[in-house]
Amino acid sequence: MMTTDFFENYASRLQAVISGYNWEPVSKLASALKTAWREKRRVFICGNGGSAGNAIHLANDFLYGISKSDGKGLRVSALPANPAVLTCLANDISYEDIFSQQLVIQADAGDLLIVL
Repeated sequence: MMTTDFFENYASRLQAVISGYNWEPVSKLASALKTAWREKRRVFICGNGGSAGNAIHLANDFLYGISKSDGKGLRVSALPANPAVLTCLANDISYEDIFSQQLVIQADAGDLLIVL
């Protein structure tokens, strides 16, 4: 059974991490996402394992969740979302290229890639 001390200790450690974090990279990412949205550029998100699931979820949030009206979300794609594409590329080319091969076809200069 967990005690109150466990949760208080966890909260203290979490607060220390958050208060000491350098938020500049997050600010740069937010600016890049805003530019991509404004210029109607594509945003691609990828990751392996649990990060693949996070990439898919984040893409859904960016596509629909942040939009206040129809057609106003980010143009976003989660590269790990299609298992048929992933297994085809892994089998025919290489596992190491499952994301880069998708980008060669889909991405344009100025698009944004987020790797989790």
